[in-house]
Amino acid sequence: MSNRPMLTQREAAAACGVSRSTIRRRREAGDLPGSVEDPKHGWMIPVDALLAAGFRLHAPAPPDQTAPAEAGPAAASAGDSQDADALRAELDRIRAEHALALAEARFGQQLAEAEAGHLRVQLAERGARIEDLQRAVAALSPAPERAALAPPSGGPAVPGQAQGEQTEAGPRRRWWGGRA
Repeated sequence: MSNRPMLTQREAAAACGVSRSTIRRRREAGDLPGSVEDPKHGWMIPVDALLAAGFRLHAPAPPDQTAPAEAGPAAASAGDSQDADALRAELDRIRAEHALALAEARFGQQLAEAEAGHLRVQLAERGARIEDLQRAVAALSPAPERAALAPPSGGPAVPGQAQGEQTEAGPRRRWWGGRA
């Protein structure tokens, strides 16, 4: 092996505050270059590869250290400090993940609002176009009352008044001035 500091997968997971499966997945994905399989210790991960992959390290306990309760109050205090550091690291990681998820959600919301605004504008434009087309169709189509009011001789007629009908001012005059 090289002279670089190396950790087993278990030690790397404990030092980074993540699960062993996270270290394994990242190693298998090629995110931890320089990892080697040792027949005695299993996979050995270089510390600099963990740092390059974005993991934050906290001083891992050596593999042969006794449990904190058995080693006395000084060892328990060091173990508590490591536990607190691991919990802080986990909290920082969760906060970062939450901030990223929140930023993604806000960006998605902004995109959706922009798309909704664009669709509202298109809908309003199409609604106005439909109204214009409906008015054009109404103007071009013969109305039932227009056909009923048309004079039999084909001459002009005033809507609502038959040809030769009396008005309040007297008999209706033809356009050339003659009487009906």
